[in-house]
Amino acid sequence: MNWLSYALLAILFATITFPLQADEKEIDKVRVYVGTYTRPKSKGIYLLDFNPRTGELTSQGVAGEAKSPSFLAIHPSQKYLYAVGEIDNFQDLLGRKAGGVYAFSIDPTTGKLKLLNQRSSQGAGPCHIVLDKAGKNALVANYGNGIVAVLPIGSDGKLAEATCAIEHIGGSTNPARQKEPHAHSINLDAANHFAFAADLGTDKVYVYRFDGAKGKLTPNDPPAADIAPGSGPRHFAFHPSGKYAYVINELANTVVAFQYDAEKGVLNTIQTITTLPENFKGDSYTAEVVVHPSGKFLYGSNRRHDSIAAFSIDESTGKLTSVGIQGDKIKEPRNFAIDPTGKFLLVGNQNSDSVVVFRIDEASGKLEPTGKSIAVPTPVCLRMIAVHK
Repeated sequence: MNWLSYALLAILFATITFPLQADEKEIDKVRVYVGTYTRPKSKGIYLLDFNPRTGELTSQGVAGEAKSPSFLAIHPSQKYLYAVGEIDNFQDLLGRKAGGVYAFSIDPTTGKLKLLNQRSSQGAGPCHIVLDKAGKNALVANYGNGIVAVLPIGSDGKLAEATCAIEHIGGSTNPARQKEPHAHSINLDAANHFAFAADLGTDKVYVYRFDGAKGKLTPNDPPAADIAPGSGPRHFAFHPSGKYAYVINELANTVVAFQYDAEKGVLNTIQTITTLPENFKGDSYTAEVVVHPSGKFLYGSNRRHDSIAAFSIDESTGKLTSVGIQGDKIKEPRNFAIDPTGKFLLVGNQNSDSVVVFRIDEASGKLEPTGKSIAVPTPVCLRMIAVHK
């Protein structure tokens, strides 16, 4: 394939996959699935109904019971939901203890979940899961030993045994957190050609060529983007244009902005910016990073500082500028998500057992408290489905 073909494909994928904001008038409600740690109070995955006109949340109770279904992914068909289970009763390909991955069907009327099957995550401490755009594979990151894996998805939504598992090697400069690899997330580009695994332990974002038909990952050339020593890359997000990508660093409390070469799968660093106020002197650790569907803003969560940092994005360069840090009723913000209309941001407060709602200022990107919140035990991950009228 020549350069012109790649360029045309890049334009096509950017056009098809750009996550347009939904019109709130066309949405009846938004189902919010909340992954949790089942220690000590949670029973599994919880379901909330969100009103995109008022910002109100209503609990629908437990959607599906499971042990520590922490991170979630919804199938493109919206018929199935997948979750990593931070358990140790499965074996990996070498016979070692490993975590699990759950497959659930979604009841289209009630939103409740039915367990279809479970498989090994092929590593210890699975902490992140995404699906490819075709809904044919689940990609999982295992924090405990730095293993990324691919599990095929059948036409019935069930998971097959892993077709690929790759273990990262090495460490970095923080003796307490970086003695060994810790794969903390895995993501795909819009074209489904490349996968990106942020590894906290090695200070690298590994890049893999992805073969969706075979469920295989192959190291790219170059095989990784290097992050400053001691940074601890955690989560990763693409700009909806496909031209930029961002990684949030748990230990350094920074966001690195990249230019993305979609043809070669190469990340080129263009900026590093802090998520914390200049005068903050305590310990803090970032968690989630999300780009607004408009492409105008980026958000990152700070644990211990207990806040969400907001940035504007220069769409001509991809660079970030801080526009404010919001901390109202936020406590240990493990994960957060933007609703389908792009008007609200919902924060999961892991240590205060709540989900809090903020309104997004469409001009500045700043977060404004709504006063809306709801109790959910140990929320770790939020994923949404819009139910249309």
